Amino acid sequence: MTAVVTGAAGFLGSHLSDRLLAEGFRVIAIDNFITGTPDNIAHLAGNPDFRFIRHNVSEFIFVPGQVDYVFHFASPASPIDYLEHPIPTLKVGALGTHNSLGLAKDKRAKFLLASTSECYGDPLVHPQNEDYWGNVNPIGPRGVYDEAKRFAEAMTMAYHRYHGMDTKIVRIFNTYGPRMRLRDGRVVPCFISQALSNEPLTVFGDGSQTRSFCYVSDLIDGIFRLATSEHHGPINIGNPVEMTIKEFAERIIEITESNSGIVYKDLPIDDPKVRQPDITRARTKLRWQPKIDFQSGIRETIEYFKGRLAGN
Repeated sequence: MTAVVTGAAGFLGSHLSDRLLAEGFRVIAIDNFITGTPDNIAHLAGNPDFRFIRHNVSEFIFVPGQVDYVFHFASPASPIDYLEHPIPTLKVGALGTHNSLGLAKDKRAKFLLASTSECYGDPLVHPQNEDYWGNVNPIGPRGVYDEAKRFAEAMTMAYHRYHGMDTKIVRIFNTYGPRMRLRDGRVVPCFISQALSNEPLTVFGDGSQTRSFCYVSDLIDGIFRLATSEHHGPINIGNPVEMTIKEFAERIIEITESNSGIVYKDLPIDDPKVRQPDITRARTKLRWQPKIDFQSGIRETIEYFKGRLAGN
């Protein structure tokens, strides 16, 4: 079996590539390194079942030979990245999804879209289930990412209905683990790098907003189960254990034994106040639920960041 993974040099794309190779797949990885890094896939160099193509998937994608699965994971994903690259973010959600679907259609391959919990925006329903349509500001600064993913979902379902393609949509909630970038602006690497440097942890707002954190191996397991299932509608994959950002900061300081304190800054525009997945559908349709507890997962992640900081 051959799988194409767009965004394969990113945090999630590289872990997905590892899982596919472990399952016996041949992987064709595509990335243009706008936010991904060669370091994430360096360990796969020389693997005969892994081929890398440097390419922007917002342009036409050509892949020779048989393809059985297309996993579309290409996109800036952190606020720092998509605010710095707003138009490429919109393009990869629209043109990149169109090209990836076109490749899957041409190859008669199964297609899986990496969507996001940001489709729910600043939600008025809590926890969020897949039937909720969301509360998104289309013209706010975060709209370039939120609406790109919502459009990508709409296009994926259009190809499913009109062309009869076998498509899947995963709505990914906050995920953490090794290979996150040190300063990508997301809360996990931000807090850990600040704590390890004994710098104050930056909390936006009063820290009462909530997030739910899923370890990367659990997330990838859910995605693999979805890809090999018969389910076509959107499905949440994430850890339903919810905590406030302030509580998260305090736990990072405790676990790292840091001397850091906490500083508070203004909450960014349209920042979601709550985020917690309802994973009933994943439990029933995929027989999936997270296994890695927060304490274990965060310690693994901290050790990874220690190594990265030492390397700098």
